[in-house]
Amino acid sequence: MFSTKITRVRQELRVLVYPSSIDLSSRTLRFLAGQLSGRQRQIGTRWRRLPTGRQALLVLAHLRCGDTYAQLATGFGVGIATVYRYIREAVEILAALAPSLAEAMVTIRTKAFVILDGTLLPIDRIAADTPYYSGKHKRHGMNVQVLTDPFGRLLWVSPALPGSTHDLTAARNHGIVDALAAAGLKCWADKAYQGAGRHIRVPFRGRRLKHWKRRHNSTHAKIRCVGDQAMAVLKGWRLLRKLRCSTTRITDIVSAVLVLHHAST
Repeated sequence: MFSTKITRVRQELRVLVYPSSIDLSSRTLRFLAGQLSGRQRQIGTRWRRLPTGRQALLVLAHLRCGDTYAQLATGFGVGIATVYRYIREAVEILAALAPSLAEAMVTIRTKAFVILDGTLLPIDRIAADTPYYSGKHKRHGMNVQVLTDPFGRLLWVSPALPGSTHDLTAARNHGIVDALAAAGLKCWADKAYQGAGRHIRVPFRGRRLKHWKRRHNSTHAKIRCVGDQAMAVLKGWRLLRKLRCSTTRITDIVSAVLVLHHAST
């Protein structure tokens, strides 16, 4: 009788597996698989539980779809510890390929102007973790600064800082303000960057503005809103919609996403 009950419980707890898809091109998969193959040749790996193509697919399912370690372990027939190692290895490889601000400025200097904006990547933290709490967004997260071109294409993403960091402070800490000034580039940004310098154009503040100032703000918003496309591209990687990892790993994850995005375009 007892053994029959155990069998029934096991049948009820049996994991259901279903096919899914990742909305990325095969070019992205080939790029990541190539990077993983190069790393394995470099360190002299002889055997892996999964071939590089399957490991790349596992990593993309995690970053793009936000699948958990447990879900990936079940779907790919490996252990959770193996999933963790595979993802960490791939993220570190990709993060090393991400351009620094100085390297990105080579491309940025060729643009007529750029759009600067900050976004908050939500994280799972408790109320005691005040450095990560954003008063603006009323939630815990990490602040990243994003530079886009006039067409809303993602150019560069900064390292992540605690969510309580103001956008202007973050831009200064990362050297974005000085880099744009040295390049003589015009930049459009929102009111959070007030006081960054004349080369960074922000809208006028206040409610009772003169007609020409309201018209200026309207034109400014039309230019700046193009940058929202880059934010949508970034948040299209579902893992970034709610990060549950250590905050020390978030910069590498964001850098890995940037590299994969550029590889797919």
